[in-house]
Amino acid sequence: MGSDLSDLQFTATHEWVRVSGDTATVGITDHAQSQLGDVIFVDLPKAGRVVAAGERIGTIESVKAASDLYAPVSGTVLETNGALTDAPELINAQPYDDGWLLRVQPFSLPDTPLLTHDEYEERAQGK
Repeated sequence: MGSDLSDLQFTATHEWVRVSGDTATVGITDHAQSQLGDVIFVDLPKAGRVVAAGERIGTIESVKAASDLYAPVSGTVLETNGALTDAPELINAQPYDDGWLLRVQPFSLPDTPLLTHDEYEERAQGK
């Protein structure tokens, strides 16, 4: 986990978003992937789909469980991480880098503010 996490924003449902220009990259947190265990499959929306912040946009499956994925921003899906088709374990190995899930051209951020890394960690640890 060599990424600088200061440019990320987080949701209470364990997704992260990195906004760069007019593109938002989305993934799941290190905490989420560790709770799931070995990821074996992800179901993501197709490019061109319009998603709303907070909307269920896919599923991530592990050897332990399946979990829903939610859009942290509203916008149009530009692309999904094709590498995850053959190597979903990238989510476990590099959740903030090569294990990203999708890129969205955001229309807007959600009505409720996203969390900073410290705020997210406090919630994830139950503090």
